[in-house]
Amino acid sequence: MTQEKPTVIRRLISLVKIVWTVSIVMTATAVGASYGWQSHGFVGALALGFVGLVAGGFLSSPSVLLDVLVTLS
Repeated sequence: MTQEKPTVIRRLISLVKIVWTVSIVMTATAVGASYGWQSHGFVGALALGFVGLVAGGFLSSPSVLLDVLVTLS
């Protein structure tokens, strides 16, 4: 029973996936909070920031994001 050591390529792919997920979630949260702040004030910023956080979680998967973009076009 030998366990394979992670190669440099696998580590790089894992790092890219983490960076992608964090950037999408942060962007969606920031857009939601910004829109909420402009249209509804502090409470709107909190509510739409949370909505952006949840939406960013769903959109962090590249396949889901591409499906949404294809549907919108």
